Amino acid sequence: MKKKKLTLLSPMNDGPGVEKGEDTTPNLKFFFKQWKRKFWKLITINLLLLVQILPFVLIFLIQMAGPKEPAMNHPLYAPLIGAQAIAPTSAGVSLLSAISGLNFTLPTYNSPINWIFAALLLFHVITYGWQKVGATYIMRNLVRGDGVFILSDYFYAIKRNLKQGFILGLLDCIFCGVLYLDFQYFSAMPGTGFYNFMYFAIIALVIVYAAMRFYTYLMLVTFNIKITKIFKNALIFAVLGIKRNLMAALGIILLAALMVGLALGMMQISTSLLGVAIIIPFLCFLAFASFMYTYAAYPVIQRYMIDPVPAKKAAKDTSTEA
Repeated sequence: MKKKKLTLLSPMNDGPGVEKGEDTTPNLKFFFKQWKRKFWKLITINLLLLVQILPFVLIFLIQMAGPKEPAMNHPLYAPLIGAQAIAPTSAGVSLLSAISGLNFTLPTYNSPINWIFAALLLFHVITYGWQKVGATYIMRNLVRGDGVFILSDYFYAIKRNLKQGFILGLLDCIFCGVLYLDFQYFSAMPGTGFYNFMYFAIIALVIVYAAMRFYTYLMLVTFNIKITKIFKNALIFAVLGIKRNLMAALGIILLAALMVGLALGMMQISTSLLGVAIIIPFLCFLAFASFMYTYAAYPVIQRYMIDPVPAKKAAKDTSTEA
């Protein structure tokens, strides 16, 4: 009797495809069918996606395990207390006080730790676009029902989009960083009319840009178009595909809530399950979430960028489609 080959971590395993004559309308019913068929492949893909968050996990662990000191020992603590007493409405003083004027311990940063943090962040910024390109190419093929060979497809997509992938990833990191800093800044400001307006404006921008990110890398691996046009189209699709975008966002939120609820439930049962509760999200969350928003976004791109183009012209315009 021939032994069955272990397929969980096999990069050459293609998995089940779409049945002949099956209704492939990209609705909620077909989503769960595809998710069930691709379940183990998504778990495998998640191992690749973990590299995207690895620098931040390492930074967090270093902060948790590194040396600490009382916040009152921070060199800015005393000057800030005095400045805040003199000018309590000063924006700069309020922000710095929020950062350093805390009544608990803070990580002690020294030159080696700073260099480690800088190296991890630099690695993330340089490689992020390539990682997203490889993962998005695989997810797009899964959604389309194409054959998927994880490792070869991953590096194939990176090689084909080496320059644009790097540029898009760099811009993406910059935009996300600026939005994060703006959100942190305006959330720490006094609740005046101007600051309230800016605070909610930043939240709106975060929501819009999050929806745009469903489409940016997906267009990059599908078409040979300029990055400026990618952002322009992504903004348009964030509006045209609002229903599917909201469904994807809701699915991701529910998935995150399920992961948290599962972890809390397991910890309530037994503290010995704490390790399992922590590991479960790292096994599946990134891949499941990526599959959700790719499944939501690709039909919008197909409807507005692929289907309207005559077959002959489509073959020419998408000649670099992978």
